[in-house]
Amino acid sequence: MIPASEIIKNIEQFAPLQYQESYDNAGVQVGTSDCEITGVLITLDVTEEVIAEAIARGCNMIIAHHPLIFSGLKRLAGRTYVERCVAMAIKNDILIYAAHTNLDNMRNGVNAKIAEKLGLINTSILAPLPGSLRKLFTYAPISTADAIRDALFAAGAGHIGNYSECSFNTTGTGSFKPGIAANPAIGEAGGDREQITEVKIEVLVPIDKEQAVLQALRNAHPYEEVAYEIISLQNTNQDIGAGMVGYLETEMNESAFLAFVKKTMKAGCIKHTPLRNRKIGKVAVCGGAGSFLLKDAIQAGADIFITSDFKYHQFFDADGRIIIADIGHYESEQYTTEIFETILKKKFPNFAVLLSNISTNPVKYF
Repeated sequence: MIPASEIIKNIEQFAPLQYQESYDNAGVQVGTSDCEITGVLITLDVTEEVIAEAIARGCNMIIAHHPLIFSGLKRLAGRTYVERCVAMAIKNDILIYAAHTNLDNMRNGVNAKIAEKLGLINTSILAPLPGSLRKLFTYAPISTADAIRDALFAAGAGHIGNYSECSFNTTGTGSFKPGIAANPAIGEAGGDREQITEVKIEVLVPIDKEQAVLQALRNAHPYEEVAYEIISLQNTNQDIGAGMVGYLETEMNESAFLAFVKKTMKAGCIKHTPLRNRKIGKVAVCGGAGSFLLKDAIQAGADIFITSDFKYHQFFDADGRIIIADIGHYESEQYTTEIFETILKKKFPNFAVLLSNISTNPVKYF
């Protein structure tokens, strides 16, 4: 058996909860993380059939992409499938966990899996997420600046795109007067004001690494009271955000590409805007409901945007500038389970990590 907390830790290291959207409810849905897990069943959605499957296959934890609970439950009276699932999970001591939009927003998350299935290369985030970076300023004696920088970098600070250990450093003079109760690294308690040449260190910090970086700073710094500042940035993080765009290795004609997408994504049908009689070379994708990214896909110069849940009038917004291909919500995210499987089997190779055999797609095609 493995502690649930260890399983959750590994998922959240890959997809930190800090990156879920404000409306979302990722994380533990039912149960507590202090239990021991005998096996994990991975699914896109949680249904009564999936819970029954978990029981039959000896799994007391279900990991899903879609949260079972999006809003508060006022009663557990069995009136809806959500109420019945929660009651069934509690009765059978099954922990339910979801990683949703936080997994969507990862560089190697849901959209990267779609891109992989479609054979896209040279991929990048379609809409990088603003507000997910912090700037840390701190001040250190010259003699310890290198050690402090190393500690900050090891904790996750200083990454910019394909570059690591990035910082900006300026030299200046710091001053302070130790109080009677102080334990100063320089000078004496209750003594005179001291002056020392210091280095001002500036580094970028992702929001999910903020606490770890600050703890590393405190541990590495020689001062009793560590001076630092944290400010929020509107800079976009190129490794975090919605959707993905990439290229086909070889351009395809539109009909052939749609047929390839239909087969690869196992779509019952594809709703699409009029074809433009051009080759498909650049492709934008978004798992789940992606209509909010249409402008980004057009701006990126994509020939086609593959996603789901477009409303009737939203198809008009393509306006001949791009092809919208709506393949269905389930179809666009069905391979998400492979991401969870890879994460857990890499860390726990001899543990029971099982993919559900049940299709939870509520949409059928006649």
